[in-house]
Amino acid sequence: MEPSFLPTSDAPVLVVGGAGVDIVGRITGELRIGESNPAQIRTSFGGVARNVAENLARLGQEVILITAIGEDQTGQDLLDQAISAGIDVSAVLRSPEHPTGTYLAVVKPKGIMQFGFDDMRVISALTPDHIRQREKLFKQASVLFVDANLLKDTLRTVISLARKARLPVCADPTAASLALRLKPYLARLKLITPNSTEAAILWGEPFEGSNRQQAIEAAKYLVGQGVDLALITLAEFGVCYATSETSGYIPAIRTEILDPTGAGDALAATVLFALLNEIPIDDAIRLGMTAASLTLRYKGSVVPDLSIEKLYNHLLI
Repeated sequence: MEPSFLPTSDAPVLVVGGAGVDIVGRITGELRIGESNPAQIRTSFGGVARNVAENLARLGQEVILITAIGEDQTGQDLLDQAISAGIDVSAVLRSPEHPTGTYLAVVKPKGIMQFGFDDMRVISALTPDHIRQREKLFKQASVLFVDANLLKDTLRTVISLARKARLPVCADPTAASLALRLKPYLARLKLITPNSTEAAILWGEPFEGSNRQQAIEAAKYLVGQGVDLALITLAEFGVCYATSETSGYIPAIRTEILDPTGAGDALAATVLFALLNEIPIDDAIRLGMTAASLTLRYKGSVVPDLSIEKLYNHLLI
């Protein structure tokens, strides 16, 4: 595969999917069920699509976000922050029926997630009709990034409009419970970025998150289904990937994990940005791993001073 398998263009990236607030509590000792646990608690804006959009904007890429938020102060604050980050939010839907989405996570002392909860009811306001009313954005974009938070009918409409506009599609399965929503569209995807659990569901074969050979086989399966580049994240064990011409493994950068939230989104956004700028796949993934490492060390979902210069300055692999 040529490194320019995504088009080089000044046109914006169109990002469609979830946005909300992340509340992450990192417990300072052993979790005690049924009682209050001392913890360090932080709040930031999140959601896979929103995180990817912000990472892209921080890297200097023009980006348009389509998502749904509530008509509440949290939603307004999210919009204000997105605008300050450089994201075009003119197509964001404000819904009076549901609050802005929320993700709640409990993280162990070493940064490994113990529990995660999400309330993304507001995404139901993002209907096929709303997407069709934004068809011109698909025609103006260079590439589409979509997460699997979308309802099935809405996702079908998004993929259909992308096909009509001849727009390359990149996708993230978002969660194990949502991964299968992407399976009908694998042949349309230029890039997919599942973690090991999501990849196993798409592959139909379970495998341990530390088994790189099985992860490579899962990536090859996804390529066999039509994906151009399958990139499977293995948390602290690194990343496996495959294209029609090659496959490989890149180990993770050893780093302290302050907060695991958003690391995969940073990797996906950075790989996408790199490929749009004709950076070869191996180098693109290494930059993505560096972005993920920086995000793991930050108490938030997106590193606020992320830049391509910062990535090259911290490139350790």
